[in-house]
Amino acid sequence: QVQLVESGGGSVQAGGALRLPCAAAGYTTSTGCMGWVRQALGKERERVAQTAVYRSTTYADSVKGRFTIAKDNAKGILYLQMNSLKPEDTAMYYCAATRPGDGCYIRPFPYWGRGTQVTVSS
Repeated sequence: QVQLVESGGGSVQAGGALRLPCAAAGYTTSTGCMGWVRQALGKERERVAQTAVYRSTTYADSVKGRFTIAKDNAKGILYLQMNSLKPEDTAMYYCAATRPGDGCYIRPFPYWGRGTQVTVSS
């Protein structure tokens, strides 16, 4: 059974930084595409960052240059480093993954964590 568990969320002032870890159990992080998806109140989900099996990464325009996604395959942890945070980054952030062997073209992700809340105040 695949389990993705996010942590690291919280409240921060604009311009601050947070790092979100996502621990994977029952899933080998080196075998599939993994990403971070956020959803703000009243808005659609947004895939903000993803990393493929061979570590190529892509970002939404809204976070490019501020967020960095990374994987530690030895520890089975996916990270999202968020810098220069803005109030519009306020959302629930979800860690997600594809089935092993699938690429980042898969939409939506089949595996999801429960999310961690990030709140950015101005």
